[in-house]
Amino acid sequence: MSHRNARLTVHGRRILVERVLSGRPVAHVAAEMGISRPTAHKWIRRWRAEGEAGLHDRSSKPRTTPHRTPPALEARVCRLRTDRKLGPARIGPVLGLPASTVHRILARHGLNRLAWLDRPTGAIVRRYERARPGELVHVDIKKLGNIPDGGGHKVMDRRRAMDNKLATTDRRRSCRPVIGYSFIHSAVDDHSRLAYSEVLTDERKETAAGFWQRANAFFSAHGITVERVLTDNGSCYKSRLFTQTLATAGITHKKIRPYRPQTNGKVERFNRTLLEEWAYQRPYQTNDERTQALTDFLHTYNHHRCHTALGGHPPISRVNNAAGQYT
Repeated sequence: MSHRNARLTVHGRRILVERVLSGRPVAHVAAEMGISRPTAHKWIRRWRAEGEAGLHDRSSKPRTTPHRTPPALEARVCRLRTDRKLGPARIGPVLGLPASTVHRILARHGLNRLAWLDRPTGAIVRRYERARPGELVHVDIKKLGNIPDGGGHKVMDRRRAMDNKLATTDRRRSCRPVIGYSFIHSAVDDHSRLAYSEVLTDERKETAAGFWQRANAFFSAHGITVERVLTDNGSCYKSRLFTQTLATAGITHKKIRPYRPQTNGKVERFNRTLLEEWAYQRPYQTNDERTQALTDFLHTYNHHRCHTALGGHPPISRVNNAAGQYT
């Protein structure tokens, strides 16, 4: 792309060539177009040698860089970064390099930000996004402790929280009250990040299959035809019932590699947002109060909340098919 002060674009260079080919002097054409004669001769020379391709911009990168850090030394910098997660200020003294040089090496290899690395393995995280809504939907379950009537230990001292537990339930385990857990089943569209969640009582195969049927209806109501569903290897998702439920709707079931939750990262990140902006966003007096607040959160998330991966727009902005770009 031409720089902002360039006199000629590719279109302008074509005009230059046409005027010169019509028989006019190069010096006159150059003066008309506000460029020097050497520049005009350069584009004419490139056009005669390469044709149309010669009128396009070329990279200003030098063919050789004699003073560049040797590849073997760059490899050592990268190994220290991926193996020990050291920064430029610590790698530099180890290898006898300035910190600024180490930073340039890390940036060149895409290692300058630790957030771009998988912490356990040090491998560069490969981010992806499907091309259209419904091409892939991530599904997962988040286990969340129930709230006793009156509130739990998150909002009051543990003695009062224990009294609330005793008053809320008759279930006991080793003489201690058992409040139990809620299971938040969530589905997130890979392209648009449109999300659907329900608070359910368990994670059995019948519950997971029923949730997906309602989630699929939700996506269909927004004009999204689901093609693939990605899940982890939980027992409910490995069941024949769940797979048959997807197959009946013409949906392909994909499972992540064991012990690799990053593959299902979009719904995992949504689970974190659920905790921060819904489950723990404010103190709740009862479990039902928290459950009822989920509906408002989902509406805000899908229609109003800015999403950094979508350029600051809410997920619904990628769902509307006014232009008919999705088929």
